Amino acid sequence: MTDAPADPLALEQQVCFALSVAARGVVAVYRPLLEPMGLTHPQYLVMLALWQHAPLSVRALSEMLQLDPGTLSPLLKRLEAIGYVHRERDRADERSLAVTLTESGRALRERAERIPPAVVERLGLPIEDLQHLHAALTRVIAAARG
Repeated sequence: MTDAPADPLALEQQVCFALSVAARGVVAVYRPLLEPMGLTHPQYLVMLALWQHAPLSVRALSEMLQLDPGTLSPLLKRLEAIGYVHRERDRADERSLAVTLTESGRALRERAERIPPAVVERLGLPIEDLQHLHAALTRVIAAARG
């Protein structure tokens, strides 16, 4: 007697479903940590890139975050409106828009350094599990892009 083959379309077996639900859940964990700083999760990702690499062109930032420039532009406008970034034409290439951190944006980094450990604590998972998950997701991202 053999078991019937698994349904290839079973919702609970789909990688896309697990990724989607996990992403929404993790972003929800970040939300109360980011709100006091006036940031949404996508804006936080922009700030992470800038804290590490500023100044950046909009094009470089778009590539780094794997976001379409049309999606990135409103995020940058909002970050500029709240005083965290400044956008200006690159003097070397007038077609390029450079994004830099303001003093307020640079100062925000100190507060943001508390976020990763708080997320780990709220998730309640061993750091090793999260590191393995990150490595696996990085491979999935590369496979999906390739």
